[in-house]
Amino acid sequence: MALHLTELTLSHFRSHKRVRLPLDRRPVVLFGNNGAGKTNIIEAVSLLSPGRGLRRASAEEMTRRPEALGWKIRGGLVSLGQGHEIETWSEGGQARQVRIDGKTASQTALGRIARVLWLVPAMDRLWIEAADGRRRFLDRMVLSFDPGHADAALAYDKAMRDRNRLIRDEIRDPAWFAALEAQMAEAGHRIHAGRQQALDLVQAAQERAETAFPVARLQLVQSEGEMPEGEDALREALARSRSRDMAAGRALVGPHRTDLQGTYAAKGVDARECSTGEQKALLVSLILANARALADRIGAPPLLLLDEVSAHLDMHRRAALYDEICALGAQAWMTGTGAELFAELGDRARAFDVSEAAGESAVAERELG
Repeated sequence: MALHLTELTLSHFRSHKRVRLPLDRRPVVLFGNNGAGKTNIIEAVSLLSPGRGLRRASAEEMTRRPEALGWKIRGGLVSLGQGHEIETWSEGGQARQVRIDGKTASQTALGRIARVLWLVPAMDRLWIEAADGRRRFLDRMVLSFDPGHADAALAYDKAMRDRNRLIRDEIRDPAWFAALEAQMAEAGHRIHAGRQQALDLVQAAQERAETAFPVARLQLVQSEGEMPEGEDALREALARSRSRDMAAGRALVGPHRTDLQGTYAAKGVDARECSTGEQKALLVSLILANARALADRIGAPPLLLLDEVSAHLDMHRRAALYDEICALGAQAWMTGTGAELFAELGDRARAFDVSEAAGESAVAERELG
């Protein structure tokens, strides 16, 4: 059975004082003027998965003003044939909390039942921005297959921060370095292996599919040299790099130096050199391939959050995207300024008109067509 939300309720979240959406398995269309609060709704859905959501905002930034009472999101989720009630909230700007089926839970636990992928306008610059944006994109992809990837990333970052502190304080005790490098090597190897596996799965899903979107060839590259293969090799590389790291003031070896390189396969052109429309099409292709690979691996496609997805897509590719989403059986949440952008979906989707007046938001169900 497809993974989908059966209802979504927001309380004092961003611009929405209270909103409740009744849902079924079909894709969801949110249309309305810019600034009406469409993206706020899909941001709320993104918070039903681990992490800081599609805007990477703090808990305090997401609270509705001027009340600043804190916020709460509740969703009914069907995952692999089982129903769950998910609640996540923040009070007074504190770190968000999670409850699954009435019991306190970790964000990692969220990732085991709610797989969520997103594509937002800020990601349109993915191929031409700095490498850290591509690493975040890649790690969200890995997280969709392996919720434990978040734990490895946290462990690696903590050990690296502690090692960088030794470097800044000019502490040269080899025993301290060795202990932290062992932690970095263990977590770093897991991170690198997870990234490579995710790329292999997505690449295979792209090549098997008949799609209107271009195939992107993907590979991991290092800013300097090669990423050491294996935990022992990474630990040894970190030890050898201590003097260089002392001079640089930071670690120069490890998965934090990895970049994601994409190529438009049919043309043999680096993604960063493609047109704006081609770059958008490559991103859509990757999101769809990620969803297909997940459907093959866990038995259901993830929730897809596609903000302003029609931007830079012509009518042919827009219609093809809707057909592929429906064929996949994914509950995709899509936003746009007008209902006409989604007319090809007809009754295959549920549509909601999102509006705002005098500081109050309103959401009303409409028909497409």
